[in-house]
Amino acid sequence: MNFYIVLIVISWLAWLESAFMLIPAIVGLFYKEWSAVGAFAIVAVGSFIFGSILRLITKIIAKKRTVKRELYSREGAASVAIGWIVLSLIGAVPFTLSGEIPHYIDALFETISGFTTTGGSILNDVEALSHTCLFWRSFTHWIGGMGVFVFIMAIFPLLGGYSMNLMRAESTGPSVNKLVPKAQNTAKYLYGIYIALTVIGFIVYKILGMSAFDAATTIFGTVGTGGFGILNTSITSYSPALQWAITIFMILSGINYTLYFCLIRRQFRDAFSIEEVKCYLAIILISTAVIALNIRSMYATTGDSIRHAAFQVGSIITTTGFSTTDFDLWPSLSKTILVLLMFCGACSGSTGGGMKISRLLIMFKTIRKELSSMIHPNEIKKIQLDGKSVTHETVRATNVYLASYFFIMLFSTLLVSIDNFDFTTNFTGVVAMLNNIGPGLGGVGPTCNFADFSIFSKIVFMFDMLAGRLELFPMLIIFKLGCWKKY
Repeated sequence: MNFYIVLIVISWLAWLESAFMLIPAIVGLFYKEWSAVGAFAIVAVGSFIFGSILRLITKIIAKKRTVKRELYSREGAASVAIGWIVLSLIGAVPFTLSGEIPHYIDALFETISGFTTTGGSILNDVEALSHTCLFWRSFTHWIGGMGVFVFIMAIFPLLGGYSMNLMRAESTGPSVNKLVPKAQNTAKYLYGIYIALTVIGFIVYKILGMSAFDAATTIFGTVGTGGFGILNTSITSYSPALQWAITIFMILSGINYTLYFCLIRRQFRDAFSIEEVKCYLAIILISTAVIALNIRSMYATTGDSIRHAAFQVGSIITTTGFSTTDFDLWPSLSKTILVLLMFCGACSGSTGGGMKISRLLIMFKTIRKELSSMIHPNEIKKIQLDGKSVTHETVRATNVYLASYFFIMLFSTLLVSIDNFDFTTNFTGVVAMLNNIGPGLGGVGPTCNFADFSIFSKIVFMFDMLAGRLELFPMLIIFKLGCWKKY
């Protein structure tokens, strides 16, 4: 392990978080919430000092011996995993320092839920928070949605070609490729699209009647596919027009950003031939239609049932977690579809969580290939996605990911069952955390939260949220002793 380069990366992260902390502090100044402003200012200074100390340590190391500035896949994964843990540990402090979430473990749960765009909460009364903390809580979704290291790469040249190892460790999907030859330019394109969706969504929400504060915090959760609302009723209190607008932007945020890149480059044939996106949209349409028919008798009009069905399907498949109704009261068929969508997730290369549509496509095509091989043993057939052959390494990585995913899910369910809640609550709670969704069913349904779980279970959930956001392996590799051996 090249500790020198890992410390440099963490120092960049600490400085960046220090800058991010100033934004909610400015919001607090506007609302004259002096206690919260003081808390964020103190932590911003502390984070900057922490980053400076790490940088000083790297300079001392560089003076004593020759150091390598290369960041290979091992360092990339470890830097991202440690970085997200440090990001969360620092980000939770203002909640406790301001007294708005007194217990640090609860504050850490809320912060990790924010950065990982999970949206699960331990708060019984969200509206009791100050505007400052509400803004930070939602802003963490936006920071974590596209990825903080991708943001750093977009600003600084960093490590040349080695920067791609950071992007691979943080970005979603079975394989991560550059949109353009340079990793920094790829990061710029991704964040350019991300910011454009944010700005357009903010304007649309504002036009449809939201206040500037509501529009900003809601769009952070929408494009980041997070799900933290600023009202106890989530999105229920907003107008049908706003609910439709949020539905559309959730679905847009769950699409592979390669499609938007192709549209920008006017490569329309490539954009509309992306197999994953077509499958994603088909799943949404079919699920919405089935659920709308299934819940028709529960709502006054067909339009209402379609709106609620479309919203919840969009919210769950993109792993956003907003809600317009208590879907835990829906018939078993509808709830089963939603649980399946929890596993499904959004597209790779988006801000959504879950397994990703591309992995499911690869899995089904692998099964079909194996069945075909049993019928025609001498046939040589390759798995293809978007007209291109899927490499053996990608198929292997997908299989290992799915095996690891189910192991973590089942083991986590076993661990949280110690609290003696019912199986539906425990299982869907773990699924919601691991897939970065937020609400589950039963005791963690859309009208409930995770406050009643023990500290031990909350720690398990926090690991699941981080593992789910970072595609499992960066969080797993830091527990392997061989990872920390020096070169």
